[in-house]
Order: sequence, then C-alpha cells, then structure tokens
Amino acid sequence: MARLFQIHPEDPQLRLVRQVVDVIHQGGLVVYPTDSSYALGCQIGDKGAMERIRRIRRLDDKHNFTLVCRDLSEIASYAKVGNQHYRMLKKLTPGPYTFIFKATKQVPRRLQHPRRKTIGIRVPDNRIAQLLLEELGEPLMSSTLILPGEEMPMMDPYDILETLNHEVDLVIDGGYCGYEPTTVIDMEQEEPTVLRVGKGDITVF
Repeated sequence: MARLFQIHPEDPQLRLVRQVVDVIHQGGLVVYPTDSSYALGCQIGDKGAMERIRRIRRLDDKHNFTLVCRDLSEIASYAKVGNQHYRMLKKLTPGPYTFIFKATKQVPRRLQHPRRKTIGIRVPDNRIAQLLLEELGEPLMSSTLILPGEEMPMMDPYDILETLNHEVDLVIDGGYCGYEPTTVIDMEQEEPTVLRVGKGDITVF
C-alpha cells in the first residue's frame, strides 16, 4: 500500500521531504511533482526500482531514462557537455526540458540507451523537486508518469494513488503542476534537435 504525503508546493516541509528521501534510499519508488507533470522517481543505482518503472509504463530496453539533477555542476558528472551546449543549459535550466547527451562513465549502463549510450538530463523548476534532490544528494532516476495507452501524464495525486497503490511506495501531493511532458532536445550534435515538443518553449532553438 502506497502512502500519500501532502507537501506544500511553495514552502515544502523539510521533515516530510526527508521521509521521502528515506523511502528512496530503502529502494522505494515514489511519485513526485515537477514543473511539467508528475513523474516516477527512484535511486540512480536501484535496478529493482528501475524495473518497476519499466513494468508500470511497459517500456522496452530502448527507452531513454532521465536523470533529474539539481544544477549544472551535477549534470557535468553524468553527461558529456560541450561549451556551446553548456551556455544553452545555463539559459534553459531550471525548466521543462529534457536534454539527451552522451553519458559519462558515472551513468550505470542499464540506464543508457543500449546503442547510442545516451542519457536524458533534466533540472526541474519545482520547489518540492529541488528540495528533494538537495536532500537526496544525487540525481533521481526518473520517468514521466504516462501510463500505457495514454498520451498525457497523470495529474491528480489521488487518482495516481488509487491507480498505482500496489505499484509505488509513496505519492507526493504537491498540488497542480501541469500535465504536459517536457520538451526533449537531442544534444549529441553541435546543432540541437527537438525530438518532442512539450511544455518548454522551442522558439529559443
């Protein structure tokens, strides 16, 4: 049975956020708010929790998982970022974008795209997510909460709790945070390529 924590979107309760971190450290899978939608999150090295995400979303082994990071300095540990791309990241983070980069050796192989060796990177503009990442001290392995057969993410924490009660360990009710997926940008080449149009503005590219 999953638990539900009501966490204030503007002034998150540190006590509750630390309890969420404890759940993640114990191998838990949590639902948390971002600046675009609710998402599934777990510890970066947790193979079991990753497989639970695959099962919930029915993902194949070609899916690009995302590492949700606190800031640019953390991104550099997990993605190979050139100077020209660094300037773009500085301009667009935090924000509703997922950037696809070549992964560094810090990224477990099972999280990388099997052929391209890439990883998704994201810095959300959401107070709860930022405090969660700060207390966790490392990125969250994450995937947007879009169920099989659906085009848009789930948006109501109580519906999420009812639907995934036996699939996840904890749901954060962080209020309304949107229902659009992120805009996905491929940063492997010198010129960025928009792979998916979402909440993030694409006129900047």
